[in-house]
Amino acid sequence: MSIPSSSALPASLTLVGAGKMGGAMLAGWLAGGLDAARTCVVDPQASPEMVRLCESHGIALNPSDVPANDALILAIKPQGLEGAAGLLYGMIAPHTLVVSILAGKTIGDLQGRLPSARAIVRAMPNLPASIGRGVTGAVANANVSPDQRDQADALLKAVGAVEWLDDEALIDTLTALSGSGPAYVFLLAEVMAEAGVAAGLPADMSARLARATVSGAGALLSTSPHDAGQLRRDVTSPGGTTAAALSVLMREGGVPDLMREAVAAAKLRAGELSG
Repeated sequence: MSIPSSSALPASLTLVGAGKMGGAMLAGWLAGGLDAARTCVVDPQASPEMVRLCESHGIALNPSDVPANDALILAIKPQGLEGAAGLLYGMIAPHTLVVSILAGKTIGDLQGRLPSARAIVRAMPNLPASIGRGVTGAVANANVSPDQRDQADALLKAVGAVEWLDDEALIDTLTALSGSGPAYVFLLAEVMAEAGVAAGLPADMSARLARATVSGAGALLSTSPHDAGQLRRDVTSPGGTTAAALSVLMREGGVPDLMREAVAAAKLRAGELSG
């Protein structure tokens, strides 16, 4: 988890939706020095863990009167936006930065349902953000000031890396690559384990080996100065076992072609859902 700078965080903040992702973000903000006394959490179904977190830091949970703070973070389910719009109206002032992590909801959707909102950032975190190791794509509308963009950047970095996009249309591509990407990695571990069983290993051992191999390779990739292609070449001895396996995986119609096809299919579906 990247600890955000307290100087970049907004002076006051409201979090609407405190599920797994919202809760992880809040924990990161608090670790970075967010002013708990000027923080509100709105979630009528807050978990016992969230209730304890708010109580321990003196954060107002579901107050009867929510002020229009400097930042409003929307972390509810996308289908809940329509029903929550009336409640959100009073939480937004002209100076309020709205940061949405609602999948499939465009900046235009947000402006249409929240007409009082001016400065809007649309963000797309992925699942590892729930443990502070995610990557988030973000795009800002023209009303977001440089200071507000810095605030949004600090907020989103609480759960991992942030990549800023100049074109909202690229959100669908980012969703297809990094948003859906953890599932591709989980599938790799799954089929590696199945292949190990087919080759004679006990199922539980094969699952442990596959999980440790994928997580270890990911950790190496995250810390190495070399790119993925170089690391692949480093572990591949000419004429060796890895080269034999890669000759199957990388042949025509293999993993490179399938991955391009998979990302294209995910991008198409993301566009359909957001349209």
